[in-house]
Amino acid sequence: MGALPSVLLAHGVSVGDKGYIQETFGVRLVPFLYLGAKHMVTGYDHILFLCGVIFYLYRVRDIATYVTLFAVGHSSTLILGVLTKISASPFLIDAIIGFSVAYKALDNVGAFQRWFGVQPNPRAATLVFGLFHGFGLATKLLDFEMDPEGLVQNLLAFNVGVEVGQLLALSLVLIAMSYWRRSPSFLRGGFAANMLLLVAGLLLVGYQLTGYFTTQT
Repeated sequence: MGALPSVLLAHGVSVGDKGYIQETFGVRLVPFLYLGAKHMVTGYDHILFLCGVIFYLYRVRDIATYVTLFAVGHSSTLILGVLTKISASPFLIDAIIGFSVAYKALDNVGAFQRWFGVQPNPRAATLVFGLFHGFGLATKLLDFEMDPEGLVQNLLAFNVGVEVGQLLALSLVLIAMSYWRRSPSFLRGGFAANMLLLVAGLLLVGYQLTGYFTTQT
């Protein structure tokens, strides 16, 4: 039963990568840069959230602003979390990350304005959720007990890799989105696409909470 919740850990690390992190010693900049990029490219939680963030952004300047806010939040808690050794249940953190996907989908369709008569600040929300995304990975890395020698250098390299991977993943998403936006189906399918994001986010929340309560018994 313990293996089931681990399948959908948003910040899961493969067995091979986990072994490398645990057994490596000293400064290993290139390998950790690669691991960071790999994590971001394969991190479905990041990709889903970023898809929601840029879904209705058309100007390069706006996209850059929101991606930068997410990167600042993600980098801050990733680095500080590991260096200060502050951690929390990865299931709870990943549940919040799943909620971030659902939140952004609802924000995109104007649900908060209709339901509550208020519109939360999307930039502030992107920064705050970026903090949780970074903290989730920091919590996971702490479990691997990285070698203190070269920790700062390797961690910075890992974070740079994360940002490089984010740019790669975002570029692919933007290419796909640019083609879809030229089609009349974008206006018709935008709401449905965000509902799919909503469902995906809620499923992640439910799965992670199930994992948390299962491990408590």
